[in-house]
Amino acid sequence: MKKLLTILLALVAGAATAETVIHAGKLFDATDGTVREQVTIVVADGRISGVEDGYRQADGAIDLRHAFVSPGWIDMHVHIASETSPARYLERFTLEPADHALRATAYARRTLEAGFTTVRDLGTTSGLAQSLRRAVAEGWVVGPRIFTAGKSLATTGGHADPSNGQRSDLTGDPGPADGVVNGVDDAYKAVRARYKEGADLIKITATGGVLSVAKSGDNPQFTVEEVQAIVAAARDYGFRVAAHAHGAEGMRRAVLGGVDSIEHGTMMTPDIMRLMRKKGTWYVPTISAGEFVGQKAKEDGYFPEIIRPKAAAIGPQIHDTFRAAYEAGVPIAFGTDCGVCPHGSNWKEFVYMVQAGMPVLEALTSATRSAATLLDQWENLGSIEVGKRADIVALPDPRDDVQAFGKVHFVMKDGHVYLGGNR
Repeated sequence: MKKLLTILLALVAGAATAETVIHAGKLFDATDGTVREQVTIVVADGRISGVEDGYRQADGAIDLRHAFVSPGWIDMHVHIASETSPARYLERFTLEPADHALRATAYARRTLEAGFTTVRDLGTTSGLAQSLRRAVAEGWVVGPRIFTAGKSLATTGGHADPSNGQRSDLTGDPGPADGVVNGVDDAYKAVRARYKEGADLIKITATGGVLSVAKSGDNPQFTVEEVQAIVAAARDYGFRVAAHAHGAEGMRRAVLGGVDSIEHGTMMTPDIMRLMRKKGTWYVPTISAGEFVGQKAKEDGYFPEIIRPKAAAIGPQIHDTFRAAYEAGVPIAFGTDCGVCPHGSNWKEFVYMVQAGMPVLEALTSATRSAATLLDQWENLGSIEVGKRADIVALPDPRDDVQAFGKVHFVMKDGHVYLGGNR
């Protein structure tokens, strides 16, 4: 009996340290933005345990010798529990949180299979993203690793005021617990409420937005003092702060207030670009969302009429803003706003970035090293290096055809193969 137990323990120990060997024909090195050829990647216990030149002889090695291999991609702006449709505004009143949660499991799988092994969720309600984050981490749901802001913070009537568009007897007066801030004291309570609900970061809506049922898509909606208070409270809890912003004045206030990133940045001016460079503020472009809403604004009945002119005016501008910001040297991290555009179409952001003038390898850097840095996860994510999580994707070489970003045929997250492979 003792001998049998010894054998079983040895087998368990051997299984726990079993290696997976991958032969990569081309490997994107996110540490310096170059491409290595003929590389062996070794994975053990969900992390990278070796990166070697040449192909190590190994039975059962995963054969990616004809592929372009990259660290798993990081999308820094999604809404993982929702997706835009003509029915969306009515579904706020007709669907249960459980309905949204079940739909979110499909969105999560699509996102992972498109090559995005990590996402930053910038706004959900009812704790949906937190529950999905847990379900993915525990293996109940297939999806990307999730970092979430929970409920976005707004001012009364602002872009993330949950009562927008409701009749007067339903609106009430939402406060900090609901993510609505009016003044410095509210700012602290709202941040602390996000901590209580299990958020990983804070998201504010510094200006009006396209899809909220409100007239303006760009007016400033926080004072500098309110932003400063939110940032100060966030730092107490180790949170970064992301700011949705379309209009220039709200963007300026957000940057002066100390936010870590500007999301969308549609009407960003050269002065704001200089200010962002000076303060080290990241830009997360979300060109995909702009392209999507600009097209849908042309369809009768897709958006409520109060939203349609905002979508037509604001959406198409993000492409040009991205080009100007890139040329001005603003630090850029990859983000799509999927949930506005369909989940799984995240890869199109690479295409739009390249079309706007960013080289392919720089676009890849924005979704790996840059995104991991903004996420404060560079020690774990963003490159294929010893000790980091084994998040790996493979596709045809996108330097030959940028549409290859939509042809991912292998996805590994934490050492588990979710798409492709030869075993």
